[in-house]
Amino acid sequence: MSLYKRQEKLSSVYEKEIEPVWSDKFGNLILRKLQLPSSKGMLLDVACRAGQLSYEIIKKHPDGIRIIAIDPSSLFLNLARKRVGSFSGSKIFFRTEDPMNGLSFADEVYDVTFCNLAITEFKDPTLSISEFSRVTKPNGQVLFTLPLRGTWMEIFDIFREVLTKIDEYDILGRVDTYEKENFPEADEVKVWAENAGLQNITIETERFELLFKSAREFFYSPVVEFGPLDDWKKFIPDRVLLKKVFKDIENSIDTLFKGMVFPVTVEAACISGFKPEEEEIFLDDDDIEITVEE
Repeated sequence: MSLYKRQEKLSSVYEKEIEPVWSDKFGNLILRKLQLPSSKGMLLDVACRAGQLSYEIIKKHPDGIRIIAIDPSSLFLNLARKRVGSFSGSKIFFRTEDPMNGLSFADEVYDVTFCNLAITEFKDPTLSISEFSRVTKPNGQVLFTLPLRGTWMEIFDIFREVLTKIDEYDILGRVDTYEKENFPEADEVKVWAENAGLQNITIETERFELLFKSAREFFYSPVVEFGPLDDWKKFIPDRVLLKKVFKDIENSIDTLFKGMVFPVTVEAACISGFKPEEEEIFLDDDDIEITVEE
């Protein structure tokens, strides 16, 4: 399937089958921690997808707030424009832009910059957060969400059990590496934000479960099919072995959870931080000290 065809199929199911069970859960954390300016303000929505977060903010605060919402997919931006209706072009301005290699905006433009569920797609999260901070005004807020360690832990446990039984320890190592690289601990994410220069950093977490009636429903659910499934398949380059392992995983799920639902844990997190005031230079005798104004 071509990338465009995949994006087309994803956009067709996103609002009904992915957003309510996945994106909205994380986005609600941003809405809870968001600190808007007291009067007028400019916000940046990075990787806005179908525009749900921007729409929710503007509905509640239609006066004084303007939002620039960017996403690399024109298909998603079309969904977003349709969703927000008359707000598009008057309160919310959509723009096709891929943020993966930096943002095109000038320094210190936005009062708030937020990003829902895209931070782990960037090559270097700290550099990306630094970009969010760069385009944010001093004392402005930066927020982003991501799934933490423990997300998908049930399926990873079954992967490990199946691979151990057939002595595929090299593949087992790939599973461990993937989990470590894609689902960090909260303390690690806080270091990203600190290294990007943010201050007054807080992390709010929320655990929820995705429920599936069978292994087939799990693997064919859009949140899995268009989410991590392709990465999981890359654990096993041999197609014959891949088919066997996934069949064993399906059998394990259906055996262990026969007559029940298969619950999968998601550890959602929202990180909030503030860009510090501009640095001021003070002269003390003959020494120059640089301090950050609190």
